[in-house]
Amino acid sequence: MARVVIIGGGPGGYEAASAAAQLGGEVTVVDSGGIGGSAVLTDCVPSKTLIATAEVMTEVEEAGELGVRLDDGDEDPANSVRVDLSVVNQRVKALAAAQSSGIGRRLDRDKVRVIQGRGRLDGPETVVVGDERLDADVVLIATGARPRILKGSEPDGERILTWEQVYELSELPERLIVVGSGVTGAEFASAYDALGSDVVLVSSRDRVLPGEDADAAAVLEDVFKRRGLTVLSKSRAESVQRRGDGVVVTLTDGRTVEGSHALLAVGSLPNTDDMNLVESGVSLTDGGFVQVDRVSRTTARGVYAAGDCTGVLMLASVAAMQGRIAMAHALGDAVTPLDQSTVSANVFTAPEIATVGLTQAVVDAGGSTALVVKVPLADNARAKMQGVRDGFVKLFCLPNTGIVVGGVVVAPRASELIHPISLAVGARLTVDQVAQSFTVYPSITGSIAEAARRLHLRN
Repeated sequence: MARVVIIGGGPGGYEAASAAAQLGGEVTVVDSGGIGGSAVLTDCVPSKTLIATAEVMTEVEEAGELGVRLDDGDEDPANSVRVDLSVVNQRVKALAAAQSSGIGRRLDRDKVRVIQGRGRLDGPETVVVGDERLDADVVLIATGARPRILKGSEPDGERILTWEQVYELSELPERLIVVGSGVTGAEFASAYDALGSDVVLVSSRDRVLPGEDADAAAVLEDVFKRRGLTVLSKSRAESVQRRGDGVVVTLTDGRTVEGSHALLAVGSLPNTDDMNLVESGVSLTDGGFVQVDRVSRTTARGVYAAGDCTGVLMLASVAAMQGRIAMAHALGDAVTPLDQSTVSANVFTAPEIATVGLTQAVVDAGGSTALVVKVPLADNARAKMQGVRDGFVKLFCLPNTGIVVGGVVVAPRASELIHPISLAVGARLTVDQVAQSFTVYPSITGSIAEAARRLHLRN
């Protein structure tokens, strides 16, 4: 029986643990932060729970157009609804704890041993936890990442916050300054704007979401500005300081922005310090991330890594897949290497932005000859019924063969709508096969079929 030791209880760790146990391994998980990791306890699950409340607020705000009125006589439903942030955050933390407990029970059913503590390597075949030494045939590093902090802008958990600390707030920030316009910054800016905060988003680039589809980012930025959210483009933050009951963000050009709270969303750092990794043969990048190949192997024999500590598409779904792939490879099961071109991702803003496969940036740079079609949701019957004006469906296909190689959906619940495109990309379906599949009328997915039909005409 192979002895498997997993350091870290996040998605990469707990999914690997279950997979290894099912493959007959004797599995031990070493965890210091709580089963589920930051994804469950302080990041993905909590943030998306908060965003779920924000989605309701957005729907209420737009309900007047659909003829919805409240009994207090106000013509605008949004004026009659408010958020109790203390209740919201109590629910957020309760759901996160329940999810963590559920994962713990699953590991218990799989007969996985869980040790509380910080693990480090003593060579590639031994994990040390406190005074205990664990011999291992296979080791998986799945220690995740933590928020990066601006130098001189240390969070105090009250006014200057990381995304892990916002759930301790009992009152809605009056004026929230979000520093960083990547996925995390954009999501929290969108959410708190919907909840009722005055939000300022500080972006060091010329647009929000610089790493996402430019057309999608443009739609989101237009929505932000229409809703009164302030976007400071090309504005790099130099420091964030507390001043009394508020904060002051100083920009590199000397300007200052004042608010009641500041949220730092300026990237992540891998949790790979003080683990004796390099000394045990595990190579790290200059940024401290663990170097892995497509089956999650590190440079040390028998040592694998998964999740945010690898810096490979920092998504919970990718972490889980890396963990499962690692155990399949290590324990002799059939294995399919990670294919980043089939990974779907979503930005949980309003509207959401979902992507998979080939990107517009690659096409524009001449890296692909793929054909591209974009269908605006304003032409979709279901979207009109729901009062949806912002968004589109974009498809990419290879010329001649018509094989679907990518897609973008900008819409409410885009995270649910991207799946048929993900299936098409993964199965190498053609635009004709997508176009000839029935969609419900009326439905937003009808725009996916419409995009496929338009690509057929161009192919």
